Amino acid sequence: MLTESLYRVLALARINWALRLRDPGQFISYLLMPMILMLVFKPIYNRAFSSGTTQVVTGMLVIFSTLALAIVGTATLTERTWHTWDRLRSTRATTAELLLGKALPVFLVLLTQQTILLAYGMLVIGVRPAGNPWLVALAVSSWGATLLAIGTAIAATVRSHGELSATCDIGALTLTTLGGAFVPVDMFPGWLQVVAPVSPGYWALSMLQAALRGNVQGTLLPAAVLLTVGAAAGTYAIWRLSRGLGRTTVL
Repeated sequence: MLTESLYRVLALARINWALRLRDPGQFISYLLMPMILMLVFKPIYNRAFSSGTTQVVTGMLVIFSTLALAIVGTATLTERTWHTWDRLRSTRATTAELLLGKALPVFLVLLTQQTILLAYGMLVIGVRPAGNPWLVALAVSSWGATLLAIGTAIAATVRSHGELSATCDIGALTLTTLGGAFVPVDMFPGWLQVVAPVSPGYWALSMLQAALRGNVQGTLLPAAVLLTVGAAAGTYAIWRLSRGLGRTTVL
């Protein structure tokens, strides 16, 4: 049974990986735009903050990796708009297997995006990480898994690509701004500092900055929070799609 399940997941992953390679536009835009903004904002951030270089790299990374929720959501929503999701559900593959087969290629896309941006931040922008590489790898993997689950949950709920785009764009900018991606949270008004931890972007930014400093505890706690959020979002997506709420007729 395990072998058959793995075979189905890998077969779905190969198909979805081919789809991602044929339409790389979103990935390219969410990779190049933060690179340009890092260069533009670096002098400003260095004059404004003591850790300006780290802030501009991690802030832009969190913003544009969150905007990449659109890539995650498109992977699932496209099946619904193509009227192929119902066909997939009629196969022997379970809902979890279907989502896992779609998730693996997108997870690689998210990891690739964040890895390239971090490497760019180190080589071009000038970030000097003081921690072990495994801490940074843990932070990137945890944030990618959380985004993957949240994006899938959104795709299981919205009814069109327009709704998906609006939800991802507005939600991403709101949550990352609230999380301190543009301006550090300690510069917010008092009431906004209290609200900031509600945003996953707050924990992602704290985790990435702690990982670059080599702070183990500061990395593990936000990672646990984000993975809990991701587990809840993934459970919701599986529940919704397994109940038939992702059928073409509800679009």
